[in-house]
Amino acid sequence: MTPHMNTRRAAALAAVAAMVVVGVQTGAANATPAASDGGSSASPRTTSPASPAFNSASARTSAIKSAQTDASSAATALGLGTQEKLIVRDVIKDANGTVHTRYERTYAGLPVLGGDLVTHTASSGKLKGVTKATKARISVPSTTAKIRTAASARKVIWARGTTPVLAFETVRTGVQKDGTPSRMHIITDAVTGKKLHSYEAIETAGVGNSQYSGTVDLSTTASGSGFELTDGDRGGHKTYDLNQGESGTGDLVTDEDDTWGDGTGDDRQTAAVDAHYGAAKTWDFYKSALGRDGIAGDGKAAYSRVHYGDAYVNAFWDDSCFCMTYGDGADNKSALTGLDVAGHEMSHGLTAATANLDYAGESGGLNEATSDIFGTSVEFFADNATDVGDYLIGEKIDINGDGTPLRYMDEPSKDGGSADYWDSSVGDQDVHYSSGVANHFFYLLAEGSGAKTINGVDYDSPTSDGSTVTGIGRDKAVQIWYKALSEYMTSTTDYAAARVATEKAATDLYGADSAELASVSAAWTGVNVK
Repeated sequence: MTPHMNTRRAAALAAVAAMVVVGVQTGAANATPAASDGGSSASPRTTSPASPAFNSASARTSAIKSAQTDASSAATALGLGTQEKLIVRDVIKDANGTVHTRYERTYAGLPVLGGDLVTHTASSGKLKGVTKATKARISVPSTTAKIRTAASARKVIWARGTTPVLAFETVRTGVQKDGTPSRMHIITDAVTGKKLHSYEAIETAGVGNSQYSGTVDLSTTASGSGFELTDGDRGGHKTYDLNQGESGTGDLVTDEDDTWGDGTGDDRQTAAVDAHYGAAKTWDFYKSALGRDGIAGDGKAAYSRVHYGDAYVNAFWDDSCFCMTYGDGADNKSALTGLDVAGHEMSHGLTAATANLDYAGESGGLNEATSDIFGTSVEFFADNATDVGDYLIGEKIDINGDGTPLRYMDEPSKDGGSADYWDSSVGDQDVHYSSGVANHFFYLLAEGSGAKTINGVDYDSPTSDGSTVTGIGRDKAVQIWYKALSEYMTSTTDYAAARVATEKAATDLYGADSAELASVSAAWTGVNVK
């Protein structure tokens, strides 16, 4: 391509970007003024720029519709092939007016797995950059398959490898070893029949017996002569009792006097109380800390299902039903509805609605870590005296039978399996263990290295090279992670790319010379991501 054509294409893309900005400005509320950061003279930007400029779900919907109208022009300006089209998944507008538009891609009408991208456009309409899940040009010799597969298989373009290929995506349903439902996605080369990739779409927390959050306030709805667990304040979130079933929604939980449960596993309502409370606190955290109206940012609630299966020792998020599901534990009296577990599961939905990190390899570890990071943040946000905030995952569950937590963010290897630091084999581990690298990074970024006591819990976080990391505080660390997730990460992001994404986010939020950016870099180096 000649330099002249490059210049012309850049100008065309800038023009499209300007149209998207105008569409966002006319279809959504204007940006709120940036608050000053009193914490550091090196931090000229707002401390909470994740708060979007959309004042309502309808404004966001309007922005997406406007961006979709210009998607064809954007595809051309980006230099995509004539058979490629863009589908808008989300639009985020920062308080400073920068617009981040997230696209999925199709080729000859087929979904391109690993073709997602995000454009970043200044308020002036100038294109600041593009983040792509793949740098490869999307093209295949033919869209005609040479192998036969199940009639239910979906023909796709697989672009997560080095060279895009025509493929089939088959979904096999069943049950995992621990009783968790399975929805295994298998990607097969449509020409050779070779298996290219597989991943489990049911995302679990890997937790055991649970404990509760004490006496809490619930948002319920009057119905007939009684009440139901429908949260009218948070998108109509409902909590159902599956009655030991493994499909459907079961029965909406109801009560006659609006006093729910008795705090023990002998009462079936107790599990519903914890699930409903956890969903409410997670919703409130998203709204307060992230400026996000629900999981998808559209004001619509997910729902919760309790009493799944018989003696099921786990909990999971299923994007196909947009719901959280909780088992009752080995004794059928210890429901897995701890506060950080609820925040963890709901945050799998948040990840699916943003970067959609592939649930395998290093991106799978980042997916799990994101749920741990936000689940922990929900616990701190809730400020519950019975379940105080800490950097321990599932500490109320006693899955090991000795009072120890499921995972440790300050030194992940203390669980006996998680990785403290990155190495080339991390992506081969189970995602619940490879997540340790990002969990450790987040702890170091928030609290710093070395010994300290927080809310009565002792921590002593090491670094891979013995370096000292100075924490910037959990609130800022959350802002950086969320901005990176929602604006710069894609489905294929690995640990090296996560470092780049969080450094970009820190630069956007706090400046290129900020102490916050320096701490992000130091924390990644501290977990051997360089």
